[in-house]
Amino acid sequence: MTDEEESKASKYNIGDILLAPAYGNLEKPFTGQVEKIYENALLVEITENDPSDQPTVNEMNHRAIVRMDEIEVIKHAPVPAAEKIDGDIEE
Repeated sequence: MTDEEESKASKYNIGDILLAPAYGNLEKPFTGQVEKIYENALLVEITENDPSDQPTVNEMNHRAIVRMDEIEVIKHAPVPAAEKIDGDIEE
């Protein structure tokens, strides 16, 4: 399955803002933006985190892989017009 196919099959979109639980060396939940969609996980750029987790976030290069079933979408990214189904386009 190509990246594009995985993206279409997922209920997530690149650019979605999400809340992810603490995991690994991160002690508190964090907020991030979806950069890449995998089969069961998302590559997320960490945008907000607890100050006590900052050294760990820096070591992780502000990126994390999170499981889809563990996150909550806070804000969906706008869907590009090319991905809208014909019936969804308002004229």
